[in-house]
Amino acid sequence: MTMTPYVLVLYYSQYGTTKEMAYAIAQGIEDAGISARIRTVPKVAPETVTASPAIPDDGDLYCTMDDLKNCMGLALGSPTHFGNMASPMKYFWDSTVTLWLAGNLQNKPACVFTSTGTMHGGQETTLLSMMMPLLHHGMILLGVPYSEPELNRTTRGGTPYGATHVSGAKHDHPMTNDERVLAIAQGKRLGITAQALCTASW
Repeated sequence: MTMTPYVLVLYYSQYGTTKEMAYAIAQGIEDAGISARIRTVPKVAPETVTASPAIPDDGDLYCTMDDLKNCMGLALGSPTHFGNMASPMKYFWDSTVTLWLAGNLQNKPACVFTSTGTMHGGQETTLLSMMMPLLHHGMILLGVPYSEPELNRTTRGGTPYGATHVSGAKHDHPMTNDERVLAIAQGKRLGITAQALCTASW
């Protein structure tokens, strides 16, 4: 059976704001004419806590190594935890050594996105922290170019390193139109690039 090509949108979201961004980026990917596969990662819990089921009761499925291995491209998202990616996402990437050894992600395009509770809560440092494992895997990183007019006029989220959202201290601020447009644009750029690189030879 032939697998339908897809771009993976992999995120962790504690309050739902990063998940909302993931779906906006997925919209952009599909606007580019390629399927988006949305996946999340489970929480990291102490050993004393009862293990959660391997398949969540609701929401998006957990990402498998095959989901990651077989993607044409990747959009990676996490909320900001003290200026860094959240521990569940870091834990997931620490388990990808087998894919790294095999070079399964080399030359595939990727982008990153995040949300924070406050304007200066570490958006750009979090984006950079998510770029590190992708660079080690040999992926090709994409940002948001200044040809997107919303990048110049946004008063909340949005950076050239990747799409962002400021959700407020209580995580109750909806995405602004500029934040949403930038997320969709980033997804579309990723989808177009993934298709172009798929036909290239290395």
